[in-house]
Amino acid sequence: MRVLITGASGFAGGHLTAYLRRVTDWKLIGLRSRPGADLDTHETLVCDLRDADAARSLIRDCAPGIIFHLAAQSSVPESFANPVETLRTNVLGQVNLFEAVRAAGIDPVIVVASSSEVYGAVEPYDLPIDERQLMRPASPYAVSKATQDLLASQYHTSYGMRIVTARPFNHLGPGQSDRFVVSSFARQIAEAEARTREPVLEVGNLDARRDFLDVRDVARAYYSLAAPELAGGVFNVCSGAPRKIRDVLDRLLAESRVAMTVRKDPARQRPSDAPIIYGDSTRLRQRTGWEPIIPFEQSLRDTLDYWREAAQPKV
Repeated sequence: MRVLITGASGFAGGHLTAYLRRVTDWKLIGLRSRPGADLDTHETLVCDLRDADAARSLIRDCAPGIIFHLAAQSSVPESFANPVETLRTNVLGQVNLFEAVRAAGIDPVIVVASSSEVYGAVEPYDLPIDERQLMRPASPYAVSKATQDLLASQYHTSYGMRIVTARPFNHLGPGQSDRFVVSSFARQIAEAEARTREPVLEVGNLDARRDFLDVRDVARAYYSLAAPELAGGVFNVCSGAPRKIRDVLDRLLAESRVAMTVRKDPARQRPSDAPIIYGDSTRLRQRTGWEPIIPFEQSLRDTLDYWREAAQPKV
């Protein structure tokens, strides 16, 4: 079977590709938005999904049986700085993909990566968040993901397209950009250990509590959702365990090989930030049998080790 992975060069896309190569014999087609190195897929294609004609040509030529749609502008701070491009990339790109599938006359299973950010701030009595929770997006990124979510439902209802929506909560692991909190902490510690930066760790809001899941468990969840019988469904992908950012920082500092000074950086504060978000993945577990298997401590160590290797001087 031919399987298209949009955003295959990204964090989750790379781990999903690696997992699918191990457990399937599918022909994997990795999609990049711009030219670059070949991906760890059987074929690498370049297409900017914001271009409707290019999207139609892509889908017509590769005719995938499954599409994992992970391509997105995924940074909340970047979405505040550049909301128009965030909406164009995330919303227009998805519409063009769906329309390209319709134009090609094919019927793939499409797994769309939405986000827990669509829920926004919730009341304590709404926790843990399940899929029935109203969407209250609090950033341009969250608005773009809520729109993707709604479009997935609309195209399934209107055209019978076999679309499954995943709402992943915060994930972490080796290879993540330092735009995200755990990876930012790990990179700063690794560079201080390598003596390429001062042993000062810049932080934002440490009181927020978030639901973290290893990206390799997220990849397994996406694979489990690529099933025709799940079409039209929406599934939280989460651990169900809220963790205070301060506690995450303390665990990483305990692994540090140098003494670090922690300093608050106002630039790392979001204009709006929900105090606590954690989810309920009962629906995913019951419908697919998926369970997270990677301990949180291992995820932290693997992330820190990834940045330690990256911080080493290049010969």
